[in-house]
Amino acid sequence: MFCYIANRTGILLLAMSAMSAGIFAPNTPRESLLILSKQDHTVAIVDPTTLKVISKIPVGNDPHEVIASSDGNTAYISNYGGGAYNTLTVVDVALQTPLNTIDLGPLRGPHGLDFAGDKVWFTAEAAKAIGSYDPTSSKVDWILGTGQDRTHMIYVAPDLQRIATTNVSSGTISIIERSGTRPAGGPPANAPTSQQGTATAPPPERPHADWTETVVKVGNGSEGFDVSREGKEIWVANAKDGTISIIDFAQKKVTQTLQANVRGANRLKFTPDGKLVFVSSLSSSDVVVFDATTRRETKRIPVGHGAAGIQMQPDGSRAFVACTPDNYVVAIDLKSFQVTAHIDAGHQPDGMAWAGHR
Repeated sequence: MFCYIANRTGILLLAMSAMSAGIFAPNTPRESLLILSKQDHTVAIVDPTTLKVISKIPVGNDPHEVIASSDGNTAYISNYGGGAYNTLTVVDVALQTPLNTIDLGPLRGPHGLDFAGDKVWFTAEAAKAIGSYDPTSSKVDWILGTGQDRTHMIYVAPDLQRIATTNVSSGTISIIERSGTRPAGGPPANAPTSQQGTATAPPPERPHADWTETVVKVGNGSEGFDVSREGKEIWVANAKDGTISIIDFAQKKVTQTLQANVRGANRLKFTPDGKLVFVSSLSSSDVVVFDATTRRETKRIPVGHGAAGIQMQPDGSRAFVACTPDNYVVAIDLKSFQVTAHIDAGHQPDGMAWAGHR
């Protein structure tokens, strides 16, 4: 079994630590911004109205990415460690406290996260695999190997029929599609028998999904990516080449490569209306903005000495960018393209998520 829930003593210690850090913290708002601090090993809950941190919760070693459940009550954090760690930390956002730790066993180096179909989907970089965790059964219920190096970020379509994941060192993106359901079957005709002549075959197989993987070559250092609003295109930022690969999701092929000058690109995100694309870079002081229709650069926004995680406010008013080297997160107005605020969410901020609809 790949998963376990941390013992009561461990949970109590984490909860006591969270309470001591902010026992009088305000209530979690109905919608909130979650920001990870890689150095402090915390997730900050930020009120999007005031942009004030209302609570910081311990989340284990080297947290890199965070995702919230559909109802916004629970957050899941990947403990990465470049493959040294193999856990996801679970946090109750409403109560502002850690819940438990999910042990992924040999699926080491969890990084990218998504939440779809009431399950947590994750990459396991060191295992060259992706998988899903079912919170209801408390089990990892699906695993698929990519055969690619540094399987890093992940997207799962809402209908669960398509998955995309970038493979940084291979310079590829894997497009994984559900190809049907294999029917249930009984023991094979040549099943082994015991000395008494009775069949010793395993129980009949249950129906399960079949999947096909198409590996698409993009640029070197493919890491940050996003899917267009209508689900037709995948835009991939290639950190080593400084290019952006645009992929036809249905055709599973690169249709255009933009000479985008985004070396060191870390994350790429569409704005909620699908009209603009933001790219952050750990090697640049600017966040670069592209027009999704003309596919041309429209703006470079100075934010600091480098940037990583990007999170869009769902109403389309702001973008939040984690300036990891500078230890702050900036809020960018999506109409003026100006930095309007700095958020101190801890040292080396990175992954962010939006938690709402509680």
